[in-house]
Formats: sequence, C-alpha cells, structure tokens
Amino acid sequence: MRTTQDTPFTAKPDTLDPQDWEAVRSLGHRMVDDMVALLAGVGDGPVWQAMPGEVREAFKTPLPREAGDLAASYAEFQALVQPYIGGNIHPRFVGWVHGGGNPVGMLAELLAGGLNANLGGRDHAPVEVERQVIRWSAEMLGFPATASGVLVTGTSLANLIAVLVARTRALGKAVRQDGLQGRSLVAYASTEAHNCVSRAMDMAGLGTAALRLIPCDAQHRMDMAVLAAAVEHDQAQGLQPFMLVGSAGTVDTGAIDDLAALSRFSRRHGLWFHVDAAFGALAMLSAHKRPLLAGISEADSVAFDFHKWAQVPYDAGCILVRDADLHAATFATQPAYLRREERGLAAGRPWPTDFGPDLSRGFRALKVWMTIKVYGADKLGAVIDRSCELAQQLVQRVLAEPELEMLAPVALNVVCFRFRAAAVELDQLNADIVADLQEEGLAVPSTTMINGQLAIRVALVNHRTSEADLALLVDGLLAAGRRRAAANLHLNSQGI
Repeated sequence: MRTTQDTPFTAKPDTLDPQDWEAVRSLGHRMVDDMVALLAGVGDGPVWQAMPGEVREAFKTPLPREAGDLAASYAEFQALVQPYIGGNIHPRFVGWVHGGGNPVGMLAELLAGGLNANLGGRDHAPVEVERQVIRWSAEMLGFPATASGVLVTGTSLANLIAVLVARTRALGKAVRQDGLQGRSLVAYASTEAHNCVSRAMDMAGLGTAALRLIPCDAQHRMDMAVLAAAVEHDQAQGLQPFMLVGSAGTVDTGAIDDLAALSRFSRRHGLWFHVDAAFGALAMLSAHKRPLLAGISEADSVAFDFHKWAQVPYDAGCILVRDADLHAATFATQPAYLRREERGLAAGRPWPTDFGPDLSRGFRALKVWMTIKVYGADKLGAVIDRSCELAQQLVQRVLAEPELEMLAPVALNVVCFRFRAAAVELDQLNADIVADLQEEGLAVPSTTMINGQLAIRVALVNHRTSEADLALLVDGLLAAGRRRAAANLHLNSQGI
C-alpha cells in the first residue's frame, strides 16, 4: 500500500535505472523491513490458505505495455502473493522435505541480485565463492579435495548430471557425438528411490525401463540379494550394467540404504556408484547421525540439496563427482565465442559450465556461502539433530495414542503413521484428515503409500519447528479424525 513517503517509480528515458534513486532506496528498505517482520512472526498465521477465485483471476491480466509503478506492484505482491505461499517457512509445515529458509540467505539473495553475476564461467570472484562451496561440500562428505562439483537447481538436475557422467564412463566420450549405438545400459536403484532418478534415465536417452527398481527389506533399504540376482540376470541377457544408485534419506520414509555394502558391490561389478542424498547428505554435519551414512565417502558421485536441511533459500542443489576429468569430459565444450584465455576476464579455467548443462547460471552460491559462514557447520548439524529428536518424540506420541498406528520405522526425520477407526475406509479417512488440517491452516502434513496403505507423512526439516508445534499437529489431527469417524458412523447408522 502506498505511503506518503513513496515517490512514483519513473525510469530514465534511456535506461531502466530510476530517475530518483532515493525513492527506490526508501521502498527497498520497507520491503526488507516487511520481510524481516514476516519471518519474525511466521508462526503466528496459518501455514497455508487457498487462493480465492478473485485472487487467481487477478493473475490473468494482459501483458503490461505501459510503465507501471514499483510501489503499486509491491502492494499487489502483498495482497496477491504473500498470503498464499506454500508455507514451508512456517514451523508447522511438515508435509514435504522443504527447508524453512533463513534470514541470512534472504539477504544474500538481495546482494546476489544486485551484482547480477553470471556464473557460467570467466575469472571473477563469484565463481571463487562457488568453488569454495564445492570444496566445503567435498570436505563434508569425505571426498578428495580434487573432486569436482557444481551448484544446480536441485537434486533432480544433479541426478541427471550423475547419470550422464556414468554414461560417459561406460561408453566413453564418443557417446556425446555418436549416441548409444545400440548398446543397452542398465542401472539399479531401490523401489523407494525418488522418481527423479527414473526421469534422469529418461532424459539421458536410456529409457525408464533401463532402471531396475530393486525391492527393499523391512527397514526400507535396498535388498542386496535381489540386487545381486538382478545384475547377474542382466549380464546373462547381454545387457551392460553401468550404474548403482543408493539413497540416503528416501522420499517416503527417510530410510538410508546400506551405502557401504553398495559401494563394495559397485567395485566388484564395475558399476558407477551414485548416492541420491537430497536431504540426507547434510546429516554428515551431525556427529550423531554421520555413522548412518557410512560408505557415502566412497561414492563416485553424490547429489544433494542445500535448500533442505541446510535451510538455504530455494534453489540450491549440488552435484559432487570424484573424478573431475571424467566430469568435465561429459559436459565441456569450447566454441570460439567461449574461448578460454590465460589472462583477462576469459581466464579462470575450468569454468562451472564445464561440469553441467547450464551456461547462464545465477549466483546461488552466495546464499549457501553466507549461510555456512554465518551459522557454521556445527550449528547446522545441531538443527539436523533437533529434527531427528523431534521425530522420535512424535513416534512416542503416536505409539501412546490408541487411534494412531506407525506404518514405517524412522531412520532420520520422516514419520509415517495413520489414524484408525472402525468401519471406515482408512485410506480416504487419512487423506481427508490431511486435507482438513491443510485447509484449516493449522498444519501441513502430506500423504504417501506404505505397503499399500495410505500414510500421513510428517517430514521434520524446518529449523523453526518446536515440541509445541508437534503437539498442535497431533491434537488437531486427532480432533479431525474423530470428527470424521463420528460423521461416518452417523451416516452408517442412517443407512446412508
């Protein structure tokens, strides 16, 4: 909303810069103040609320042709956007594995936007910031200092990069020009691997059918005996096994495959060992949880996200590769207009674009760099420990409530359970309970399927979540379940 201090934004005739920089400064300060106030009181409002029809319609206006006003656009943001966000900054957003962000990262985004740096390459300080983040990541995971890496949008793209590097290892650099030439590569992951692994096989031209999904044991970890039989069968059929994907923090239950055993298996069979550790990799910062990831340091590549357990604002994914030369051989090209020089701005090889598909790349490294420098790795590890402690507290509460039932063991921070009631279709009941809580704005859990049963899934990732938030969640869940069970009983008694 416009204040008397606001001056209409007017650009200079020949640039996009304002005629009045002080007006921009004043409104910019107010934006920062408003965002700080939002974060400071983020737990006071609803977690999520649905957009009314008139709000959705407001986004269907034609392309603006004439100049508008900055203050008016900000007022629209406050009215149309801010109230209707997904809610993952809220302490009772526990539905999906989304980090809560942090104020340092928010301010870093402002700084990065001001610099407008392109991190595709060349010799400038923002690239060094990203290189330091990659070195820190290698140190965190126990990779050699010579490992390569690049920041990407998220683990979905990081997993695709890993599949492509593994493909190059299996078929040589010529695959980039000649394609598969009829060779049948096959890869292996558990049935609980994230769908982005299958999509990576699709986008790499290998096909989703070339990904063998191996069943899991009672702990939701890949079954090693079934894996061994699958590889033996594929080899007997004349196929070429080339990659094994382990999971460190599965999407459904947070389970961690036996990474040490998978590493040994990969070496015996000549497979590229990749770990999809979208959120689990950050558990390496926790002295208590680090032993669960034994074997990750032996991987050929690891994909993970800083925007999950490290609480960096979206988006900030990462891929690390042990063999930097192979990594570069998979992506590097040098057309004349991107010629690398020994001096001047075009120096500084290798460039980040040599390790991934993007040439135009934003300065996402700054928010990672500042988050780590300001909070420190030990503090981030403490946040991870706290999430896991809250998960165990929730387990105890579920076990103590007769109407609730655990559906999967808890390895890290994901708790899957359901509400039980007699003479009710439980899958629909639990789906309705979750939707009720979301629409009330009380909390945002999610659902998944565990052994053919719909589960309420609580993923504890946000650093703001407290014991009181969990109590509100479970109390609200029980109340919603009882209301729906009672209504169903009434309908049944009426023969409806």
